[in-house]
Amino acid sequence: MTKEQQNAGLWWQNAVVYQIYPRSFADTTGSGLGDIPGITAHMDYLKKLGVDAIWLSPFYPSALADGGYDVDDYRNVDPRLGTMDDFDAMVDAAHERDIKVIVDIVPNHSSNRHEYFKAALKADPGSPERDRYIFRDGRGENGELPPNSWESIFGGSAWERVEDGQWYLHMFAPEQPDWNWDNPDVHEEFLTTLRFWCDHGTDGFRVDVAHALKKDMNSPELDEVSPRDGATRTDGSHPLFDRNEVHEVYAEWRKLFNEYNPPRFAVAEAWVNPARQYLYASPDDLGQIFNFAFATKQWGRNNFHEAIEAGIETTERSGSTATWVMSNHDLIRHASRFALPQIPAPDQHQVAVDWLLRDGKSYTENRELGTKRSRAALLLEMALPGSAYVYQGEELGLFEVADIPWDQLEDPSAFSSHDAGKLKGRDGCRVPLPWVGADEDGSFGFSPADASEKPHLPQPAWFKDFAADVEDKDPDSMLNLYREVLRLRHELQADDHSVQWLDEDKESGLPDGADGLPGGVIAYARSNGWANVTNFSATPAELPAGRVLLTSGPLTADGKLPQDTSAWIKLD
Repeated sequence: MTKEQQNAGLWWQNAVVYQIYPRSFADTTGSGLGDIPGITAHMDYLKKLGVDAIWLSPFYPSALADGGYDVDDYRNVDPRLGTMDDFDAMVDAAHERDIKVIVDIVPNHSSNRHEYFKAALKADPGSPERDRYIFRDGRGENGELPPNSWESIFGGSAWERVEDGQWYLHMFAPEQPDWNWDNPDVHEEFLTTLRFWCDHGTDGFRVDVAHALKKDMNSPELDEVSPRDGATRTDGSHPLFDRNEVHEVYAEWRKLFNEYNPPRFAVAEAWVNPARQYLYASPDDLGQIFNFAFATKQWGRNNFHEAIEAGIETTERSGSTATWVMSNHDLIRHASRFALPQIPAPDQHQVAVDWLLRDGKSYTENRELGTKRSRAALLLEMALPGSAYVYQGEELGLFEVADIPWDQLEDPSAFSSHDAGKLKGRDGCRVPLPWVGADEDGSFGFSPADASEKPHLPQPAWFKDFAADVEDKDPDSMLNLYREVLRLRHELQADDHSVQWLDEDKESGLPDGADGLPGGVIAYARSNGWANVTNFSATPAELPAGRVLLTSGPLTADGKLPQDTSAWIKLD
């Protein structure tokens, strides 16, 4: 690979990537499901927003047992969402506007309708067809008990019995059998799939559950671990997660990526010990890994300061660039998380999870405060070096839809035996987007006016105030703030990936929050002479000397930065 090829392939290092959940983006057929032509129809919207790339969550044929992450055919488009010709047209439309295209790859498991799994069910135990998945004999006198007591991540046994008495492993839903990555056929299946999408113009891949592919099913520890374990080890020895051998798979993928000009890109969804994130982000591996620290933190100076430090540390160790994420298709929207009481809890987002479980009625959702904090967080995030991932609807300031009736939910996690009565699932952030404030067609422009079906998840009446056309006309809207932030970000981006902490400089005149108090300021400068300042404290903060480029909200009458507000400064 030449230096020119390598440089051309580094577009992702400072990119803003917009995540599209296709079934909830835009529906052109009236089916109630978003589709590929719906993405194409809104490509000018995405261009005006200022994103560098779009990432499509799975759009493959699927029974939707897990929102499309149960894949029937990795090399096709779900006919309810369009055709391969539609996909090619969408890629062309994106590339014409200098927008890259990233697709989701789901390599830990297929669906139970995949041709390989159907062949496995027809074949005998011990056959080559069965060896593509993880089949085992059961325990008990007649094999009537599962091979062990593992519980799946979605609840219930992680093993499902088939007609001849064997059991197969599914770390998620029963409809999602795990691949056996010790089988060379599986390697070839995915190399063929990756090449297929590269040849159709795809610029990169988001790798689902990237840390779980390789498993040691002969480990003496199997009875001591569980699919519900976190990948917390630092030595790559867990039988199921973050094994060192997984990087042999990604070395194969990297070789394939580098055959293209420019080289293709990949980002890992790998919930692993922070000390091991760098392995996935290595240029010889996938190249980038999601840093979920922002997405897991409550609003507070020290929380976000730690998240930034962790992201930059991973960057320095991996030789890659950082990633910053506030929300995605698996998380309660951050506008709601920031609007709720910021109470310390042992579990991630526990207050928000409890609030959602009770249809948004257990705590007060202060939307004005959630919006103010979201605007401040946007500037804090976008001034950082590296890539930023924006989930559809963030740019509209959407809140979580907390009151979806239980009989209209789709997410299997809401109904798992383990989490029954504990979770309401992930549907509240997957509600179809509002495009038109006037509700004449009943779907806020998500579907055509003559649609035969309602949107697949119900939209709340308050969506009318957050519709794209409404916010487009409001100069102070979240949408127009995003547009201005992304425009300026492109102009201001530095060549290096470092920050200088101004809030730790005693001579800067800025309040120092490093004493462990929840208040304080986060302030950092980029090497090309500009800075972000975010004030979490009730005390208005002095700004460093320089010209104010942008603020997330108004300054005080004497030019200070109020609480829950960020500013970008061109330093003197």
